[in-house]
Amino acid sequence: MSPANRSLERGIEILRAFRPGSDLLGNGELAERAGLSKATVSRLTQTLVGMGMLQQEPLRKGYRLAPAVLSLAHAMRSGSAVLQVAAPLMRALAESKHINVGLAAADRDEMVYLESIRYSRRVAFRNVVSGQRVPMELTSLGRAYLATIPPTRRKALYAIFKARRGRQWSSLLAEIEQSLRCVRESGCCAASWQPEVVALATPLQSADFSYSLNVSVSTGEKIEAVVEALTTPLLELRGAILKSLSLRAGE
Repeated sequence: MSPANRSLERGIEILRAFRPGSDLLGNGELAERAGLSKATVSRLTQTLVGMGMLQQEPLRKGYRLAPAVLSLAHAMRSGSAVLQVAAPLMRALAESKHINVGLAAADRDEMVYLESIRYSRRVAFRNVVSGQRVPMELTSLGRAYLATIPPTRRKALYAIFKARRGRQWSSLLAEIEQSLRCVRESGCCAASWQPEVVALATPLQSADFSYSLNVSVSTGEKIEAVVEALTTPLLELRGAILKSLSLRAGE
């Protein structure tokens, strides 16, 4: 890897270090999160400030993400053909069934929401927004994605999950494997990793993208009842999105 590419890679790792709840980070915290030396971080943060990607607060000796980062996210959303097609269809289903509908993509060992339309039957304590991350191994979104990737990639992710979950991993692995079988057999899988929230997800794929599409409800019903009620609407939504994208591509 050339020095320029290495610097770019390290600069991106610094930007990745910022997560919700960590709006201001010093060089020491950035070095720890990015796995870089403090000297390297000190040099790169100044470059990122100069490029308008970070803002420096000298009095508090830290950095925060600059508004330009948000503009990049907006450019991604507004330029996505999938979101342009999927969002109206997702909203129509959410409103007709009074459910939540989401679209997410994998980023390393997590899933990132690209779109989240909240229309729950009753108020839930979670408010999911675009850009929010959720655990891949615990969610139906993540498990739907895991069902689509090569075994070698899945094995590498399993190693990360095992290190993260410790003693829980054995039972969690059994749940994931069952979800993968469900995706292969019925096209979707279900999970309930938050209290009284049940979600179903299905892969949304083409040659150009690999996403996961989900529906969820805040309910006290058993997971089997939710699966029976929402499997068909979810799979019909996936079909409608893929059909609309195909028609758009042929215009």
